[in-house]
Amino acid sequence: MDKRTYLTILYDYYGSLFNEHQRLYFEDYYFNNLSLSEMAENYNVSRSSIHKLIKSIEDKLNEYEDKLKLYEQHIKLLKLIKKIDNENIAKELIKIFDINID
Repeated sequence: MDKRTYLTILYDYYGSLFNEHQRLYFEDYYFNNLSLSEMAENYNVSRSSIHKLIKSIEDKLNEYEDKLKLYEQHIKLLKLIKKIDNENIAKELIKIFDINID
């Protein structure tokens, strides 16, 4: 998995831990595909300050995952559920943990 995809997955888990300003910048960069220059122009700040903030958010996402391991646990749970022979138990676990099996 590439870095961009991994960071957007981590953002799904930990994005609510960031303030509105940080979320806006991250989403503009990763989801709206704005360049650093476009963002700098839109927000009337330097390109380097945008870069520093995006890098800081990326570092925090990795730090959160290193400590909390929500994504890692999700992957392990998916693998375990796929091994369960009893379809009713598997469906119940999917429901309890609100998991998308795709």
